[in-house]
Amino acid sequence: MLIWRAAWARCHQALANLHEVIAGRKVEWVLEADLKNFFGSLSHEWMLRLVEHRVGDPRLISLIRRWRKAKVLEDEELHANEEGTPQGGSISVLLSNVYLHYVLDLWFERVVKSRLRGEAYLVRYIDDFVLCFQYREDALRVQDALRKRLGKFGLTLEAKKTKLVEFGRFAQKYASKRGRKRPETIYFLGFTLYCTHNRKGNFRVGFCTEKSRLRRALMRLQDQMRRMRHSPLGAQVERLNQMLRGHYAYYGIAGNLRALRKVHRAVECYWRKMLSSRSWKGKVWWKQFQQITARFPLLRPKLYLPYRDLQALVLL
Repeated sequence: MLIWRAAWARCHQALANLHEVIAGRKVEWVLEADLKNFFGSLSHEWMLRLVEHRVGDPRLISLIRRWRKAKVLEDEELHANEEGTPQGGSISVLLSNVYLHYVLDLWFERVVKSRLRGEAYLVRYIDDFVLCFQYREDALRVQDALRKRLGKFGLTLEAKKTKLVEFGRFAQKYASKRGRKRPETIYFLGFTLYCTHNRKGNFRVGFCTEKSRLRRALMRLQDQMRRMRHSPLGAQVERLNQMLRGHYAYYGIAGNLRALRKVHRAVECYWRKMLSSRSWKGKVWWKQFQQITARFPLLRPKLYLPYRDLQALVLL
């Protein structure tokens, strides 16, 4: 649980950094990039060269070589691991971060930014990253250079998921001129980011659970309710609250309260349906269900990271 909480904190920090860059800096264009089969495409040769550049201990290098050669179990059969690193492996995240630190981070900071006309920023969490630019021509130049840079190290961009979006403080004005009702959205770490304003009329970035992630979360909750519908009510609500608490902890970020409430309502409706299906007396009506939830309450939605706390996580 502590490992998951630490990972969530780093994800939230990346989201806070992106919010600060878009809302507080001169950003008008965002390049949303996606790496195709990243963990399966890592070059073992380049990986060892980059790690050796960072680490001087030959014993650790030897251990990484052994991890790299470890076979992968698929369909009850062992297969040789010729390239890439297994997603979810004990050392995969560390190796991927070292890999992209040299391939992407240092290249962008030391080579790219000095050659651009305007401001530019990179926000990355493992293999998920976005590039923010002040000028469109800078974004187009970097997009072409990025493909070449990644290709040198055996990586490619997913064409369907890589796009350049006009996004930022002036996006609404330009969207109206181009015949669109609202600016386009971008996706990062399971969230849809959109342009909005606070009550004072100042620009800010809105966060909403990405649709496919929301569907996936609801499917997991429904599957859990189906499998435990004959368990005691106390055990059911305890398990549901554990799952809801985890969902709220990650997706409970500024502006996303509506999506959290949608999950809570969906769980209420489906739980009542499951309780009705197990009752020999017939359907559990809402009045009866309210009596049940009064005794065994479901966890209410909560924002764990409101806007006022985003600034505290910014690390640029």
